[in-house]
Amino acid sequence: MDAATTTKAGDTQVALTGAKIITAIKQSGVEFVLAVPDIVTSKGLLFPIAADKELRLVRVCKEDECVGIASGLTYCDKRALILIQYTGFLDSLNAIRAVAVEYKQPIVMMIGLLGHEPERLPTESGRYGVRIIEPICDAMGIPHHLISHDADVPRIKPAIDRAYTESSPVAFLIGRRPS
Repeated sequence: MDAATTTKAGDTQVALTGAKIITAIKQSGVEFVLAVPDIVTSKGLLFPIAADKELRLVRVCKEDECVGIASGLTYCDKRALILIQYTGFLDSLNAIRAVAVEYKQPIVMMIGLLGHEPERLPTESGRYGVRIIEPICDAMGIPHHLISHDADVPRIKPAIDRAYTESSPVAFLIGRRPS
């Protein structure tokens, strides 16, 4: 991840609006959102997505199920986004490794960073699980973008478009609860 995709610690911007994220998701052509409820994103993203007539929410029992479903949808020319918590990402690493990385599938993940301190970079978090997400993505070659402020939202559409154009995964790390 380069400096252009990093929000610096101490940044004075504090707003992250779920409606803006949802607009970017729709503008990228995503039709399906595959999700396990996540406390970080539920109020600002999951609940509004569930009520949105343009998006189809598919609730799953385990996060790794999302990976197979998202991959299958690409064969039907449908775009999907996986909405999970970082613990589910960690639990799904083998599926992500096989399907997204080795089979080069456009698996788009929006990962809630539960317990992340928004004033710190994820790699500087006091939570071990949050601290290791970016290094894991780096080791797996998965591009990732920290989305902590409304100013970060414009990165979503181009990154999703690139994932589908290049048939490669991408991760958006949600660094604070969207309102």
